[in-house]
Amino acid sequence: MSDKNTFLSYWERETYFSHIDVAVIGSGIVGLNAAWVLKKKNPNLKILVLESGIIPHGASTRNAGFACIGSVSEILDDLKTHTEDETLQIIEKRWKGLQRLRKNLGDANIGYEESGGYELFTDKDTLLFNQCEEQISHLNQLLSPIIDSYNTYKIADHKNETFGFHQISHIIKNRAEGLIDTGMMMQTLLKKTQLENVCIVNGIEVESFHETNNDVEIITNKGFGFKTKKLLIATNGFAKKLIPEIDVNPARAQVLVTSPIAGLKLKGGFHYDKGFYYFRNIGQRILLGGGRNMDFIGEETTEMNIKEAIQNKLEQMLREIIIPHNEFKIDMRWSGIMGMGGKKKPIIKQLTKNMYCAVRMGGMGVAIGSLVGEEAAELILQDL
Repeated sequence: MSDKNTFLSYWERETYFSHIDVAVIGSGIVGLNAAWVLKKKNPNLKILVLESGIIPHGASTRNAGFACIGSVSEILDDLKTHTEDETLQIIEKRWKGLQRLRKNLGDANIGYEESGGYELFTDKDTLLFNQCEEQISHLNQLLSPIIDSYNTYKIADHKNETFGFHQISHIIKNRAEGLIDTGMMMQTLLKKTQLENVCIVNGIEVESFHETNNDVEIITNKGFGFKTKKLLIATNGFAKKLIPEIDVNPARAQVLVTSPIAGLKLKGGFHYDKGFYYFRNIGQRILLGGGRNMDFIGEETTEMNIKEAIQNKLEQMLREIIIPHNEFKIDMRWSGIMGMGGKKKPIIKQLTKNMYCAVRMGGMGVAIGSLVGEEAAELILQDL
């Protein structure tokens, strides 16, 4: 017998999968924030969040834990494909999103460190550094109304005496950046959402959905379906599977973490090569990620494995630039899936009468995820 009604008991169907007002696909930063705001604004709503993994496994729990708004070279690169107003709007959303994250969850509950961020330039990056240095004053002026500071960026070459990098000739500090503990952040957000009586079910993947005039029928990989009045897709880098026409492509980010290193000097978040490489300390360990620019096409995938060539490049950076005088061992490696597109502005919109999406975090989910989820919730509330 293969009837779809045989998978769930009566109690399971009635408790978890009946009379749903809003179903959210994806329990990452965006999905949980959307569910939390929906329930806070309207406690009578029945909200169901579906997650395909045993825990959120796209980028929300697999990122490097950077609370960042963008390095100078990243912003100058963005200005090549975005207008100045568009770029400033993106930066403002990142800054306001980080403040919302800290306010909603509390600094102690996300392990927030006001460490500052540093952009590094090697001896071969003289031209790029000169371009960045020329624009620091202008960028500080543009950002001052957003961040309430006139010196967000400043030259900090002297810091290399402390950090002990090799081949690094210039450093630009970003005082507005910090670090978080990604695991603590997601655990706190999950608890906060559950306290509002939002139902979160893990290990279920949505295979398809069908919209009628009054609801959306969702078909799962477990052999059963259910109906919801409204559907929010918050799967970021995995969005194309459910919305093929959307301008969001997966972008794999690979990471490694060392074992503890005795006498480690570096502290803070560091960016290199227009943000394509990034590293930080976790106590006495170093987390290092990036290398997607070595193979953009190959890294446009939802496969969560690692590529030897990229991992070798990361290890080479450790040996030759970051800790040239320290012995180290790699303790773990992993990858996460970001959502990228033609523009860096997130896509928050109503797709059809009963379906919505909040995707394309552009690698800045920690910074903007709280606001994106909130904006998606407000959009849905207008129609309920």
